[in-house]
Amino acid sequence: MQQFTNQIALVTGASTGVGFGIAQKLHSLGATVVMTGRHEDVLTQAAQEITPTGERISVIKMDVASAKDFQSTIEQVEMKYGALHFLVNNAGVTGPHGVNIEDYPLEAWHDVIETDITGAFHGLKYAIPAIHRSGGGAIVNLSACNGVTGIAGIAPYTAAKHAVLGLTRSAALENAQKGIRINAVGPGYVETPNIAMLPQDTQNWMASTHPMGRMAKTEEIANVVAFLLSTDSSFITGAFIPIDGGYTAQ
Repeated sequence: MQQFTNQIALVTGASTGVGFGIAQKLHSLGATVVMTGRHEDVLTQAAQEITPTGERISVIKMDVASAKDFQSTIEQVEMKYGALHFLVNNAGVTGPHGVNIEDYPLEAWHDVIETDITGAFHGLKYAIPAIHRSGGGAIVNLSACNGVTGIAGIAPYTAAKHAVLGLTRSAALENAQKGIRINAVGPGYVETPNIAMLPQDTQNWMASTHPMGRMAKTEEIANVVAFLLSTDSSFITGAFIPIDGGYTAQ
């Protein structure tokens, strides 16, 4: 795969789980990685795990739901590194599980929508001009397998992940001739620290929903994201790639 030497990548929600795995992968391929999240101490610890020396890595505390935060972050990246080539819109929340729409708390609805949809919109709005100024690059948005299916009990999250695909496709068309490719991936259940805290029978059920009979590893998500950012995928834009062990093929 292409190396990302001298390329600047911004990964949101990078302190743990899939976001951490993506940041780690891009760094291993030579990119300079900017990790963002809501908790600076957790981010700093994650960055040190990737590289104790701090080489080619930095952290910025940011809430993707805040336009001001996202705009400031892009400005900081350009000021420090002089460019931005890649964005991974990974940050997201699922909200309460197993709650029907009529019982879903309005506050939780707004939290999911503001983080998952508005956060992705902010990333596109402020990163696209910066990537254009840097001579082009690529963006990957994290949707989910339920970005193309319905799942009862988490309607706001399902709606948000469907919306991420709409944003991806529109943005891809708008930038198809501007040197910026924009794609989305749809993970199924992934083995993350948060998932590992769930009861074993719940984890077993999650694994069983995939025809392959297991959950994804974070590196399996990161590998596809890295591919979509690289020139190896130079004729792919506006695409949605499920990484779900066959879930959406059912």
